Amino acid sequence: MTHAISRRRFALATGAAALASALPRPALAQAPTRLKMILNWRYQGPQGWFFLADDRGYFREEGLEIVMDQGNGSGAAVGAVASGSYDIGFGDINALIQLVARSQPGAATPLAISALYNRPPFTIAVKADGPIKTPKDLEGRTIGGPANDGALKLFPAFAKLAGIDASKVAITNMQPNLREQMLQRGQVDGVFGFVNTIAFSAKLVGIDPNNDFRFINFGDYGMDLYSNAMIASRKLATENPKALQGLLRAIDRGLKDTLKDNDAAIEAVAKREPLINKAVEKERLVATLASEMSHPEVAKLGIGDIDDARFKKSIAIVVEADGLPRLPAPDEIFSRAFLPPLADRVTKLG
Repeated sequence: MTHAISRRRFALATGAAALASALPRPALAQAPTRLKMILNWRYQGPQGWFFLADDRGYFREEGLEIVMDQGNGSGAAVGAVASGSYDIGFGDINALIQLVARSQPGAATPLAISALYNRPPFTIAVKADGPIKTPKDLEGRTIGGPANDGALKLFPAFAKLAGIDASKVAITNMQPNLREQMLQRGQVDGVFGFVNTIAFSAKLVGIDPNNDFRFINFGDYGMDLYSNAMIASRKLATENPKALQGLLRAIDRGLKDTLKDNDAAIEAVAKREPLINKAVEKERLVATLASEMSHPEVAKLGIGDIDDARFKKSIAIVVEADGLPRLPAPDEIFSRAFLPPLADRVTKLG
């Protein structure tokens, strides 16, 4: 009897095992795709949407792990992606135009996949009580800026459009944290930068940019350019387009959350850099949304997309003014293939 029971139990056990092996098994959880991303600059208010997307799990929901590092300038972010040091970056699309125009057709240069800054922020700040009132007045003067600053890199193009003899302007490099003080002290006659970067960095060191500085804005002299965009390596765009689609969906959600709650975005920045001045960074965020991201085309195209005709003209401006070797086609530089549908993108900044 004992042997019969044992045989019966053995048969039941082996049958259950066979049945279990025939049933579908739950898929093993896939490890997230890890991407290295370089920002345009030190931690500041206008990066809040990236950090909200991270903190609220939007990247994880897309199967991504995003490692974000501080940047050294919008132009430098493009170079960091081009070198392979980073998979993605938040950098100046005009620096990308320059890179592609200097490369052979078909080269594996990075690709812009979302143009977040749709109005030109490039400027030269001078002292409000000084002698420089027009671009021509820059001749015979010394203008300084960080080596990787987007406005500095575009100065040859600006000089040509604004009628400046660039050979008569001395350019000097400086550390970013010294820019506003050196201008205020008269150590340089002007400084390159983004309008909001200079204005709010000045506030942080006790300078009133509205009364102490005058701004010569590139956009006022025919440089109707796009600016900072999400830049991806060509390899990543080719081999893992779904990762980039997920990335942009997550960033779009972070931007929507930022628009609903500016303070939450600033708290996300402060989580990375507790020493920020939250009030000033909130002002910087609001000013960036209002000036650098508020082109009228947003209502029709949504944040991230470009106007093809306008972008083609901007490429021509940069290539001609800088005397670059060739005129790249827009699709060598930008692709909208990774953007969320228009219905899901931000079309109103409030």
